[in-house]
Amino acid sequence: MTTTKEQTPQTRIAPTFNSILDAIGNTPLVRLNKVADQNGASVYAKCEFMNPAGSIKDRMALHIIEMAEKDGLLKPGGTIVENTSGNTGMGAAMTAAAKGYKSVFTMPDKMSQEKIDGLRAYGAQVIITPTDVPGDSPEHYVNVAKRVAEETPNSFYMDQYHSQWNIEAHEISTGKELYEQTDGGQVDAIVIGTGTGGTASGIGRYFKKMGAKTQIIGVDPLGSVHYSIFHTGKPSTPYVYKVEGLGEDIVCRAFDPSVIDSMYQVNDYECFTMARRLVREEGLFCGGSSGGMVHIACQIAKAMGPDKKVIAICPDSGTRYVTKYLSDEWMKMHGFLEPDKGLGLIEDLIDRSKPVISMADSSTVGEVIETLRTKGISQVPITDSNGKPTGIIHEVDILRALQSGSATVDTPASVIANPLDGLLHPKARIEELYGVFGAGQVALVYESNQILGVISQIDLIEHLGKHSS
Repeated sequence: MTTTKEQTPQTRIAPTFNSILDAIGNTPLVRLNKVADQNGASVYAKCEFMNPAGSIKDRMALHIIEMAEKDGLLKPGGTIVENTSGNTGMGAAMTAAAKGYKSVFTMPDKMSQEKIDGLRAYGAQVIITPTDVPGDSPEHYVNVAKRVAEETPNSFYMDQYHSQWNIEAHEISTGKELYEQTDGGQVDAIVIGTGTGGTASGIGRYFKKMGAKTQIIGVDPLGSVHYSIFHTGKPSTPYVYKVEGLGEDIVCRAFDPSVIDSMYQVNDYECFTMARRLVREEGLFCGGSSGGMVHIACQIAKAMGPDKKVIAICPDSGTRYVTKYLSDEWMKMHGFLEPDKGLGLIEDLIDRSKPVISMADSSTVGEVIETLRTKGISQVPITDSNGKPTGIIHEVDILRALQSGSATVDTPASVIANPLDGLLHPKARIEELYGVFGAGQVALVYESNQILGVISQIDLIEHLGKHSS
């Protein structure tokens, strides 16, 4: 990895630009000296919060808008419309201001006041929508943005979640830049958050295209759907989490799992506590999602050992979160400053010495019944020919199918299987089970293409009983 000699402020010559938009990109890699294990691989932060509007989304917003101009989808005097968690909106609002467009953004109500105020400062109109609504609700911020675009003459809907320009932006900008910064891909892993999925997909495509051996690691927050999509091809049931700009509750066509090598999950506590450490110990004024990336990067670096290099993408600035995770009062209010945090990890509830009973999706309903009876279990995961979980069958599913006549004992098990809505990593916090059980699901613990355990409510009850005693 290329390093530069120490320079004094007098020897640094800042470039001259014709527009603030020319200042997007070329962000530095900064080694982390305190939060990373010094006996592990070197960890570097890609400081995307140093982009002019404060986030990595500046790159994507500019590219999509310029492609829309090129294709005649955005004309002089037009209005840019987008659904955003804040960062894409800031990049698009800055671009709109510099180019002379109007802008309207829809945003879920869990986002910080700093983001809302920042968008309005650029002259944008901001529409706040409920967070806790399903993806197909007319109140969902994506659907509200689509409706606004349809009703606004001479408007352009950016559609960041599904636009291939999103991926392209990070392939030709972020991916290429990282490749060159690392002397032609001489880095062992890059850890990237999956919001829309565009950043991870674009960087992954560029590094794969160039033949680099770099591991592209995706990170998804618990409650988001990307982790399940990566492992099963299907979304899980989403639930609300607090970290912003990371994860999603809908399937995004800007997410290309084929160029991601592995996926990790993080929780709010890990994101916020590491982000606070980055500010206070490393001097990096970055956001909560950056904390999640660095948390996973440090885990990977420790496992890799010395003489390796890991990069964590730090997407946005801490200026967006002064009243949230950077506030002690806010952290206390949400239980993130408790000294003895939580009930432990999901892996505490599973016995790795006992293989999980699963059945091929080509099995019959009759064979499933016999397995449930002989093994004394009430549900069984269904897997494809590669051993990848595709669904789960509960006793009640069989009962309903036989009673209604929609299946017989000779029907393939896949016909009555339910989608996998409760997929969790073994390092997830036990508290995450409440969201899974609240959606009426059991939890499937999954890692490295292997089912490690199936957790039901009675398993949690037994654990809580031991915990309390």
